[in-house]
Amino acid sequence: MADEPQNQKEPRLKRHFFLRLDAWLDSTLWNAGFRFVDIWEDVTIFFRKFRVRGWKRIPFELAGEALTWGSVGMVVMLALAKPAFEIAKSDWRKRQDYAVTFLDRYGNTIGHRGIIHEDSVPIDQLPDHLVKAVLATEDRRFFDHFGIDVLGLFRAVSENARAGGVVQGGSTLTQQLAKNLFLSNERSFDRKIKEAFLAMWIECNFTKKEILSLYLDRAYMGGGTFGAAAAARFYFGKEITDLSLAESAMLAGLFKAPAKYAPHVNLPAARARANEVLTNLVQGGLMTEGEVIDARRHPATVVDRSTREAPDFFLDWAYDETLKLAKNYPTHSLVVRTTIDMGLQHAAEEAVETGLRQYGESYHVKQGALVMIENGPDNGGAVRAMVGGRDYGETQFNRATKALRQPGSSFKVYTYALAMEKGLTPTSIVVDGPVSWRGWSPQNYGRSYSGRITITTAIAKSINSIPVKLAKDLIGTEAISKVAKDMGVETPIRTDKTIPLGTSELTVMDQATAYAVFPAEGMQSRRHGVTQIMDYDGKVLYDFNKDAPPAKRVLTKQAADYMNQMLSQIPYIGTARKAALDNGIVTAGKTGTTQAYRDAWFAGFTGNYTAAVWFGNDDYTSTNNMTGGSLPAMTFKLLMDYAHQGIELKPIPGIENPLPQVDPKLAEAEAKRRAEVAKANNEPEFIRPRMLTVSSTRLLRQIGEALKAAPPIKKQENVAEAG
Repeated sequence: MADEPQNQKEPRLKRHFFLRLDAWLDSTLWNAGFRFVDIWEDVTIFFRKFRVRGWKRIPFELAGEALTWGSVGMVVMLALAKPAFEIAKSDWRKRQDYAVTFLDRYGNTIGHRGIIHEDSVPIDQLPDHLVKAVLATEDRRFFDHFGIDVLGLFRAVSENARAGGVVQGGSTLTQQLAKNLFLSNERSFDRKIKEAFLAMWIECNFTKKEILSLYLDRAYMGGGTFGAAAAARFYFGKEITDLSLAESAMLAGLFKAPAKYAPHVNLPAARARANEVLTNLVQGGLMTEGEVIDARRHPATVVDRSTREAPDFFLDWAYDETLKLAKNYPTHSLVVRTTIDMGLQHAAEEAVETGLRQYGESYHVKQGALVMIENGPDNGGAVRAMVGGRDYGETQFNRATKALRQPGSSFKVYTYALAMEKGLTPTSIVVDGPVSWRGWSPQNYGRSYSGRITITTAIAKSINSIPVKLAKDLIGTEAISKVAKDMGVETPIRTDKTIPLGTSELTVMDQATAYAVFPAEGMQSRRHGVTQIMDYDGKVLYDFNKDAPPAKRVLTKQAADYMNQMLSQIPYIGTARKAALDNGIVTAGKTGTTQAYRDAWFAGFTGNYTAAVWFGNDDYTSTNNMTGGSLPAMTFKLLMDYAHQGIELKPIPGIENPLPQVDPKLAEAEAKRRAEVAKANNEPEFIRPRMLTVSSTRLLRQIGEALKAAPPIKKQENVAEAG
């Protein structure tokens, strides 16, 4: 062995090494496994001492299941709480720090937004009976809960079940404050979840007095007023510290439904509600019947106010626009001149309400929204009217700017506009026939096909197969999404295969903004609601005409002209015949009806104005076969007929036929006929009051333009001659 060669010795040593390693691994693993079995047996024997048998096992099993599902619930709660806490991190304090006075286009005060610091009265200085009245009516256990009143919630559920309807609410005062500070009034499960978590966040970050003070400062109180202090001055003409018990009870009754119980609108209802508040004070043990008897016998009287409400939906939107523009200004007390025309605003509100009142029950529709924008180089893009819903007092959720609804066929204009950009014309021939795209085969409204037709016929009859074929073979959905964004749609648009038929949700404001591109000859409409922002000294901080970026071209003039030519056929030979204006005023636009008749649209324009109209239900229930060519088109016509009285009519670009001259006698006869119909139906007369003649308006505009172009006048300094 000693003489064993080196080349044979090394392999033998390696084999011995690996054999020893293998033996060590085998013994180690076996010992470890044996030891684990011993330990597991010891653990098992130990826990057998705690094993429960018989009926005692039931609560232990239930406790185990509760821990398991509790852990799952905690994970779900954290996931649901994340969006709410992200909202709470926003700069809501800075947002509420502004005090803004709004003027209409003519300089008249139309409302206020924000918190004026002089209005905020410390909670300790408020009348004791006002605080008690609010707590007795809105949240009797305010000082006992953590933001969510579990006992109160169960009580409300049982009372509602017993009554067979909603007679008692379960939201706490803190939850209502969370909604006022961070959320909208949209009725959805998602909003209620956020509201609950935000209420708990508020309770953790503020004292009860601070919460009550914030609530009283920010709640909507009807009549365009926000906060109890502003409401006291508006309704009673006095400071909040001077309110009587009867007046405090009337204010406390407004929190539930400010529009319904506003005393300047319905004093008997307000007094009846105040009497309920007094009863709540007695039932809650906060006052005795003897203390409230005088307030019952001598109810509050209010200052005589006009029943005409402020344009609150517009003011909410204009306030948001103001905050975007004024975030870098040193002062937070601002005067803002807006674009709203109160005459057109009132007409828009009446048009929507008239439609709902006449046809709401038959069509099974409860809500509507409208946005009206002026066209033209001088005031192009100015929002002249906005209706965000039927009743601002019932819900402040703005359906014109925040509600996302499918536009249906009114979305097809983006596909056709791109087709015009690609070289097609209104007379181009397309084939209406079956189409299939990645397993999707859309059908036409009548489930029939027309064969070879022009694009004008396709859009006028709202045929579905043609825009789908154009998107599939010529354009692509990415391009459709992009052109919609370029034309002013701010809501993100999906790019799936169904969007040519309007399945991607957007807002009424989006549609009005985009459609205004067509009468602007393909230029951006530059939609805006704020023309000037000033401080209280009159210094102009922002001027739209000087500070806003210039309009960019989003469509070629040729494409815009082609679209105008096609869209102007729809109110006469297409689906929107009820939208055609009287007196020969050329009208253009497109209807839209979504699946199951949930939403009905008409978006259209003349040479003067563009408007988008939507009708539907907040809970997404279907209407009774309502189409865009019915109530939305009729509402558009009602408003536009009013808006075009006594103004200089402008042509729609690209339409060769000139506007027909209106016979004054025929116009007078038509106005008289409308007045008689309105009187017979007990409706408001839609006759626009004449402020100035057309020639006077044109002269004043020319003078204004001349003054703008004139060089500034230099101040002359007095120079004393040397004696």
